[in-house]
Amino acid sequence: MGPGLVTGASDDDPSGIATYAQAGAKYGLSFLWTALLTLPLMVGVQEICDRTALATGTGLGELAVKRFHRAGRSILAALLVALIVANALNIAADLVAIGSGMQLLHAGPTWLWALVAGSLITTLLVLGSFARIALVFKVLCAALLAYLVVAVVVTHHWGSVLSHTIIPHIEFNKAYLALLVAVLGTTISPYLFFWQSAHRLEEMRDEPEGGARAQPLKEQEPDRAKRKESTSRLDVFTGMTFSNLVMFAIIVATAETLHAHGKTTVQSAAQAAAALKPFAGHFASAIFALGFIGSGLLAVPVLAGSGSVGMAGLLGKKWGFSRSVRKAPVFYGLVALGTVGGTALSLLHVNPIKLLILVAVINGVAAAPFLVVVMWVSSDRRLMGDYVNGKAAKILGWATAALMGAAAIALFATGGVSF
Repeated sequence: MGPGLVTGASDDDPSGIATYAQAGAKYGLSFLWTALLTLPLMVGVQEICDRTALATGTGLGELAVKRFHRAGRSILAALLVALIVANALNIAADLVAIGSGMQLLHAGPTWLWALVAGSLITTLLVLGSFARIALVFKVLCAALLAYLVVAVVVTHHWGSVLSHTIIPHIEFNKAYLALLVAVLGTTISPYLFFWQSAHRLEEMRDEPEGGARAQPLKEQEPDRAKRKESTSRLDVFTGMTFSNLVMFAIIVATAETLHAHGKTTVQSAAQAAAALKPFAGHFASAIFALGFIGSGLLAVPVLAGSGSVGMAGLLGKKWGFSRSVRKAPVFYGLVALGTVGGTALSLLHVNPIKLLILVAVINGVAAAPFLVVVMWVSSDRRLMGDYVNGKAAKILGWATAALMGAAAIALFATGGVSF
């Protein structure tokens, strides 16, 4: 239960939940096969990002400075600016979802809880210790178990669920392909690459052996290094499996309730929760809402931290929640820009669906270039030493980069960028 679990759980944020709910409501069980497709890709990519941290004791931003010349660093900086903007927009949409969830539970208006959540998260990140922040992250991961509960409660056709999981059911029409691109984009998002590496480094800084710095595996005793590598790999595999199980459960739950009753239009996680009530009861609706409230609270700091980590590292500045504001002012400034900016946007009554479409466009375009950066860094023996990518990692990593590149092209080709 480490960075892999937190990364996997944060991938199922309210915007992701809304995408999976839309897939289940509109197409029933037809999208279940994507959970099997994305699992090995997610595991492969996040293991590579994790291993760069373990092997070098350095973040992806700093490694990019060593790997690329000025032109390459400039391109990466532009991509990181786009990622920070996309993350701020995603934060706004997630805060609106948290507020909407609280409103569904009759706890008060959406805008109030969006403001409260944004303020609490910003305060925790700026003033809290990393140990406390990491503990909060792990507790919030439990909220996603709600979707497994809902899926078990409402599902009655397990044979059909199994067949749709194993056998792809693809429809070659514009709406289906656009939603397929959205599912891939929200599952394999660029911010996860930076967060996985950064959170592992934060964990390593907390270990007594390295002092205040993250001690790379090559400086550790062979037995300890081997054990650390294997437990970290297991953590990543567990986290990505959990993430995909949640995705699977949301599609099943909405297919067995909303799609089965002809309710095929879902545009937000809150709308999905409200729509469940007539068919699955108040309990399932409330549990669904609690799930995306918890996932939103988890995803917001991850979104704010990921782009900030990359940019601070690229600029040669110190970063990390384990460091004080005084020691990492640029990093915390970027984090505050994301959380405060997202909170402000959430209060302006901006349509969260339009925000998420824009985020999908930015992430869809940026995912492939970021993956290319990750693959070049992790394949550089000068940086990685004996922990350089093996054959399996190269195949999975480049296959994912190619898939996300194709998804970006398909995003435009299918008209998925229209507002």
